[in-house]
Parts: sequence; structure tokens; C-alpha cells
Amino acid sequence: MAGLLLVGVLLVLGSRPRLAGGVGSGGIPTTLDGPFAPVTRAFDGALRQGSDDVPLSDPRLAPRGLPPAGPEQIALAASADATSVWVSWVTGVAQVGSNLVPLDPSTARSEVWYGERPCPVAAGDVSGYPHVARGKAEVYSQLYPYPGLLNYTSGVIHHVRLRGLRPATRYYYRCGDSSVHGGAGLSDEHSFETLPSAAAGAYPRRVAVVGDLGLTGNSTSTVEHLARNDPSLVVMVGDMTYANQYRTTGGRGVPCFSCSFPDAPLRESYQPRWDGWGRFMESLTSRIPMMVIEGNHEIEPQGHGGAVTFASYLARFAVPSEESGSNSKFYYSFNAGGIHFIMLGAYVDYNQTGAQYSWLQKDLRKVDRRVTPWVVAAWHPPWYNSYSSHYQEFECMRQSMEGLLYQHGVDIVFSGHVHAYERMNRVFNYALDPCGPVYITIGDGGNIEKIDIDHADDPGKCPGPSDNHPEFGAVCHLNFTSGPAKGMFCWDRQPEWSAFRESSFGHGILEVVNSTYALWTWHRNQDAYGEDSVGDQIYIVRQPDKCSLQQTTTTSASSDNTCPSEGKCASPMSNSSRSGAPKVIRSGGYLLWNASVVIWMVLFSFVFRGDACSHS
Repeated sequence: MAGLLLVGVLLVLGSRPRLAGGVGSGGIPTTLDGPFAPVTRAFDGALRQGSDDVPLSDPRLAPRGLPPAGPEQIALAASADATSVWVSWVTGVAQVGSNLVPLDPSTARSEVWYGERPCPVAAGDVSGYPHVARGKAEVYSQLYPYPGLLNYTSGVIHHVRLRGLRPATRYYYRCGDSSVHGGAGLSDEHSFETLPSAAAGAYPRRVAVVGDLGLTGNSTSTVEHLARNDPSLVVMVGDMTYANQYRTTGGRGVPCFSCSFPDAPLRESYQPRWDGWGRFMESLTSRIPMMVIEGNHEIEPQGHGGAVTFASYLARFAVPSEESGSNSKFYYSFNAGGIHFIMLGAYVDYNQTGAQYSWLQKDLRKVDRRVTPWVVAAWHPPWYNSYSSHYQEFECMRQSMEGLLYQHGVDIVFSGHVHAYERMNRVFNYALDPCGPVYITIGDGGNIEKIDIDHADDPGKCPGPSDNHPEFGAVCHLNFTSGPAKGMFCWDRQPEWSAFRESSFGHGILEVVNSTYALWTWHRNQDAYGEDSVGDQIYIVRQPDKCSLQQTTTTSASSDNTCPSEGKCASPMSNSSRSGAPKVIRSGGYLLWNASVVIWMVLFSFVFRGDACSHS
């Protein structure tokens, strides 16, 4: 019987999650300590809410030399796995004005020469590099039908995919056109390190996350701070350059474009800002892969009757859409070691009958959590947001997709759009749920539109249900049907699913420790840089034994739901605070743990009773 008792004890200990040595110590909280009481750190009024855009005359944004200058705006992007990398760059001179003649992409080669050792090049000789890859090039134009708006045609934008690389290996490369005399068509030598291969024990050193960046004085502080954190991957959650509306707003930004310019016939874009942004970012993106997803400021109607949008985003960035089975650059996935990243598009069809939803289903089903234990999703507008700005703006997307992400155990969700920082408690369908993702809003990169400081729960700051219309999709605003906010559109205090919020500029760093622990740190720009200088920090802990398989249930919508009935938006789920939480089917380790506890208790009770009888 003692042997059976030992077996029971071993079953209990063997199936419970174990702490890695030192993880969770040192006073850093973990999500296992939550849910946390909501905290708001007051906005420091001594700080400026924004800063002016950096002018294109700044040396960091200006062209590097006279034509024909070599490649510029060099940027790396990860592919679907660690054996390939995308390299992008721009050659030639962009044109602004009227009667423009686009450059011919076929006049410049798209080549990347590379190897695992540095290779000095004399007079353009690249024969010392053991590998060369070739790709494709394109040009895009922005043509306006209105006088006074400047037409634009880009330089030649090149994209080359390097294949057959070794994971976790440093490569040295030059990109450009080796046929140009004297090596003038080639870049300087740069280097990058490939991501680790997909495996439960291999993770990127650090993943930097930033959103709504722009190119202001605050933006440059964010990028400089981020670079000092030495990430091996950057995730950009949309709204990159704020080139749109730049000339209309005079480079100083407005919090509400439609309010300030109600008669504007078109939201113009000043495309040279994209070129300046690419030059500024090159020192970072030429050595570290940057993964992007579109935001609302990338919509950019290009003229043509408003039918052409996102032309800049689609032309300038290489993303692993085809490699991940997507037919669109607006949504894709990739692996970074033991992390599976899913990048979703909020400004294309996200309904359950659409192509993106179908792709997401297939992508999630293919995830092997033994190989990539962590699943991290990112898109631009947040689903959970307690700020007045963009409050409940993308309810339709949440109602359509949240159940699918929850069912497949997505661990973390990053979004931007709201120009502030907010970290949520684990949540599903507005209810605290230990198996829900940790949602994090990180739209505080420092753009021209200033920081958001008003909360929806502040007196008089609750937006009306007719406010915050999305730039794409339907409106599905709803009132809460139970819990502390029952019968209201906004909470009257910081919602319980909002763990921490602060209106400051900054960026975040994700460091995955093992298959269950990841350290998340938010850095504020105003803090002196240092290891101990953080704005928010927590260990995010996975519980695969308890949350390996989820099944959600839906109930009738609130009577105040304004979601249209044309089938463009899924029926909203119940909106309880704690009651009406989703039913959960526990599987695998959790059932084993429960069973072992019962066996252990029965055996312990039996043995203890026998010992007592023997002493009577």
C-alpha cells in the first residue's frame, strides 16, 4: 500500500507544472498571481503629449548621395521558418510632382550576395561570397485627380528571399546590382542572425513590440531605446509612417482628421515620408528582421477614384504570406523558434465566411504545441480597450474571431491603434478567464497624433455608441448585460479585465524563457535606460495542462447590440463579468492531474485509516 501511495504522489507531482529555476523570483509577478486589481498610473502632465515630425531635411532621413546612389532603406523580414529570410531595399530616385514617368524595374538587378563570413569587396568584386540569390522588383505610383496634391512614383523596390539558411547562424550580405561599374550598385556589407529553428527549447533572444510609431522626436527616442535592448526580432503592429494626411496637417498632426478637415475630398498621403522613414529605420532593419501588419494609416487612398489603397504597404514590405498558406499580405504567420506568430488584418474581411477566417482556422489547426508551445497573435486595433479612443471600435472583429483564438489557446495578443499602454488580465468575452489570452495594447510608439489620456470610465468621457466607427467593417457596439457594468455601454470604473494602464510613450520586450514562462517588459521613453528601469513587468505563464483544449458557448446578444443583420458580423456572445463564463473542456494533463489527486486522496485515506486501526 505504501508503494501505491508513492505512485499516487509521483502522479501528482509529475503532472503539475514545475517552476524553472529562478523564474518568478525577485519580486516580478506572474499571471498565476492574477487576476490583478486594476491599476492606472496617472499621466505625468510635465511630459509633452507629443512632438513635431522630424523634417525630411534631417540627415537621418535624407538620401545618402547623388544618383545613381546604391541601395537604401534596406530591411529584413523573417520567412515562415528559420531557413529563409527576405531582404528588401530601394534603388533609384522617387519622383514628386506632375507628368511623372515611373522607373522601369527591369533596369536594375535584384541580387543579394551572402555567406557566413565577412567578405571584403574590392571594385565591386563579390566572388568571395559563396551564395547569391535573385528576386523581383516593382514600382508603385500615387496619382491624384485634384490640383495642388503632389503625385508620386517610387524608386525601384526590390525583394529577394534567401533560402537554405542555417538557423541561429550569422550571415553577412550585400544587396543591389553587381553589374554597376566599380561596385556602386552594391550596398555596404551588413549582417544578420537567423532565428532559431522551431523547437520547444529554442527561442529568440528578445522580441521587441512597437506600434503607431511615426517619425517624431518621440518616435526616434522609442527606436533608439528599442535598439539598445538588442532584440533579435521586431514586431510592428501597424501605423508606421503617418505619411497620410501629412501635408494637410502640416506635420503637427490632429487627433481627429475628419473633425479638423470635414470638407477634405481625399485623405492625401505625402509618400516621401515613407522614404525618409525607411532611411531612418535602416540602421535597425538592415540587421534585425521586422515583421509588420497594416494599420488604418496604411490605408492611404492612392487616387484612382479611391479604388487603390494600401499600395505603399503592399509594395514596400516582404512578408511570408505565400510561405504560410495565405493569399494576402494582410495576414500571415511565421515561426520564431518555439513561438508561432499570427499576424491578422483588421482592414480586410475578417468575418467567418471570409478567406482570412478560413486561413486562420487552417493555420491554428496546423500548430504543433510540442514544437511551438507559444502562440502569439498581433493586429492593429485592440479588442479590449478601456480608453475613450477607439473604445469598442472593432467589436465586430472580436465577436467573429475571439472564440477561434480562445479555442486554440492563443497565449498573447498584441495590438496598437490606441496611443497608450494597457495590459489586460486573462480575459475571454469580457469575463476574467484563466485560459484567455493576455491582451496588450502597445500603440505608444510616439507618433504625431499625441498620446491618449482619457479613459472610457472617466466621468463624462464615455463615448456614445454612435462614436468610434471603424474605417473598415460594420459597427457592433453593445451594452453589458451583467456584472459590474450591467446595462451600461462603459464601465463606471477601470474594468476588472484591465490590469494596468498608463499614458506614456515606449515599447515592449518579450523574452520567452521556456515552454511555460515568458517575461514581458514595457519600457517608457521618459525612464533612464537600465536593466531595472521598467514601466511594467510580468511573467506570462502558460498552463497547458489546464487550458489545452477549449470549447466556447455563445448566447443571445444584448438588446442594445447594434450589429447589423446582413450577416456581416457574428452574433455577439454574452457579456458577463464573471457569470456566464465559457464552458471549458479540460483535457490531457489536467484530467490526469485531477485523477491522480483523487487516487492519491483515496489511497492516503485508506493507508491512514489502516495505521490508525493498527494502533487501537
